[in-house]
Amino acid sequence: MDHQHLIALRRDLHAHPELGFEEQRTAAMVADFLRQLDIEVHCGVGKTGVVGVLRRGSSPRTVGLRADMDALPMDDAGQQAWHSRYPGRCHACGHDGHTAILLGAAAQLAGSSTFDGSVVFIFQPAEEGLAGAQAMIDDGLFSRFPCDAVYALHNWPELPLGTAQTRPGPIMAAADRFDITVKGGGGHAAQPHLTADTLLATSELVVQLNTIVARAVDPCEPALLTVTRVQGGFSHNMIPASASITGTVRTFDPQVQDTIEQCLRAMAQHVTAAHRLTAEVNYQRYYPATVNAPQQAEIALRAAHNAGLAASLAAKPALTSEDFAFMLQARPGAYLWLGSADSRPLHHSAYDFNDDVIPYGIRWFCEVVRETLPMKI
Repeated sequence: MDHQHLIALRRDLHAHPELGFEEQRTAAMVADFLRQLDIEVHCGVGKTGVVGVLRRGSSPRTVGLRADMDALPMDDAGQQAWHSRYPGRCHACGHDGHTAILLGAAAQLAGSSTFDGSVVFIFQPAEEGLAGAQAMIDDGLFSRFPCDAVYALHNWPELPLGTAQTRPGPIMAAADRFDITVKGGGGHAAQPHLTADTLLATSELVVQLNTIVARAVDPCEPALLTVTRVQGGFSHNMIPASASITGTVRTFDPQVQDTIEQCLRAMAQHVTAAHRLTAEVNYQRYYPATVNAPQQAEIALRAAHNAGLAASLAAKPALTSEDFAFMLQARPGAYLWLGSADSRPLHHSAYDFNDDVIPYGIRWFCEVVRETLPMKI
């Protein structure tokens, strides 16, 4: 497969981004690409997901390779010719590059006879907060296409080009969202003694929430609670009837996750009650931690080394999240960070995938196949 052809394809995807479960054009391009390689294609898995199956030899062993396809709901501030054509849609996380990499690996493997078994190419929708991986699993991904193990990569601007890292155990955090609504106040700002002050209670609650990790969680356990939005009021001379707080919690240990949620719920009730108010708490655990199986993490690192990458163990996990976690709950596997510097940070409005990463990613996926589906001697 010509590298320039894959770059052109990647840039076309960047110019035409699609949000989660809306990846109709992207899925059609993926399916057409795979069919031209004579790879068996299944569409509509998990709404807009695409699965390709490539078989060689007689071994029943099967490995799954996954790429995400969706874009983010944000404007593209990039100045390149292939910037997003659509307001409010942007490939600011590099899923266009991941898709191009897995297609390139499919092309290389389709022309190869150096493995014995089946490769399942998983093109997943809706990674960005909508749990497209779980949707594919619920739609029978692993019952219809059994995989002994699954592997995925993500471009990583924090690492230099030509390097890769992973680790056994947790590599990405569980992601929770909390929304707290403070209710029961409302009145004239000049008569605070006649009402309960929702904004004062909300402000106190924001401060207190930031003590949970420091005082309720073992200091040796990584965890994060961040308030990201505070809303309330619409006039300079009125105390609003309600106010709200939104934020995120990141953890690796389910017991720590339980502790933070319990403390948050209790704190919301106690702080608001002290102000003669009530709190309504909505706590959503939307992604579990991404946990690599030890054997597959070792295979991932060995494959990276064989692919010509400077591969090393990651010293610590990241507090960002990834819905490949659902696949790793269903099957053993590993998730790899693939160095992509120099580029903007992930989710930056001017981010653009570094096309020089593509050949490294292709070689890594192909080496994973050779490691997991070796030819019989």
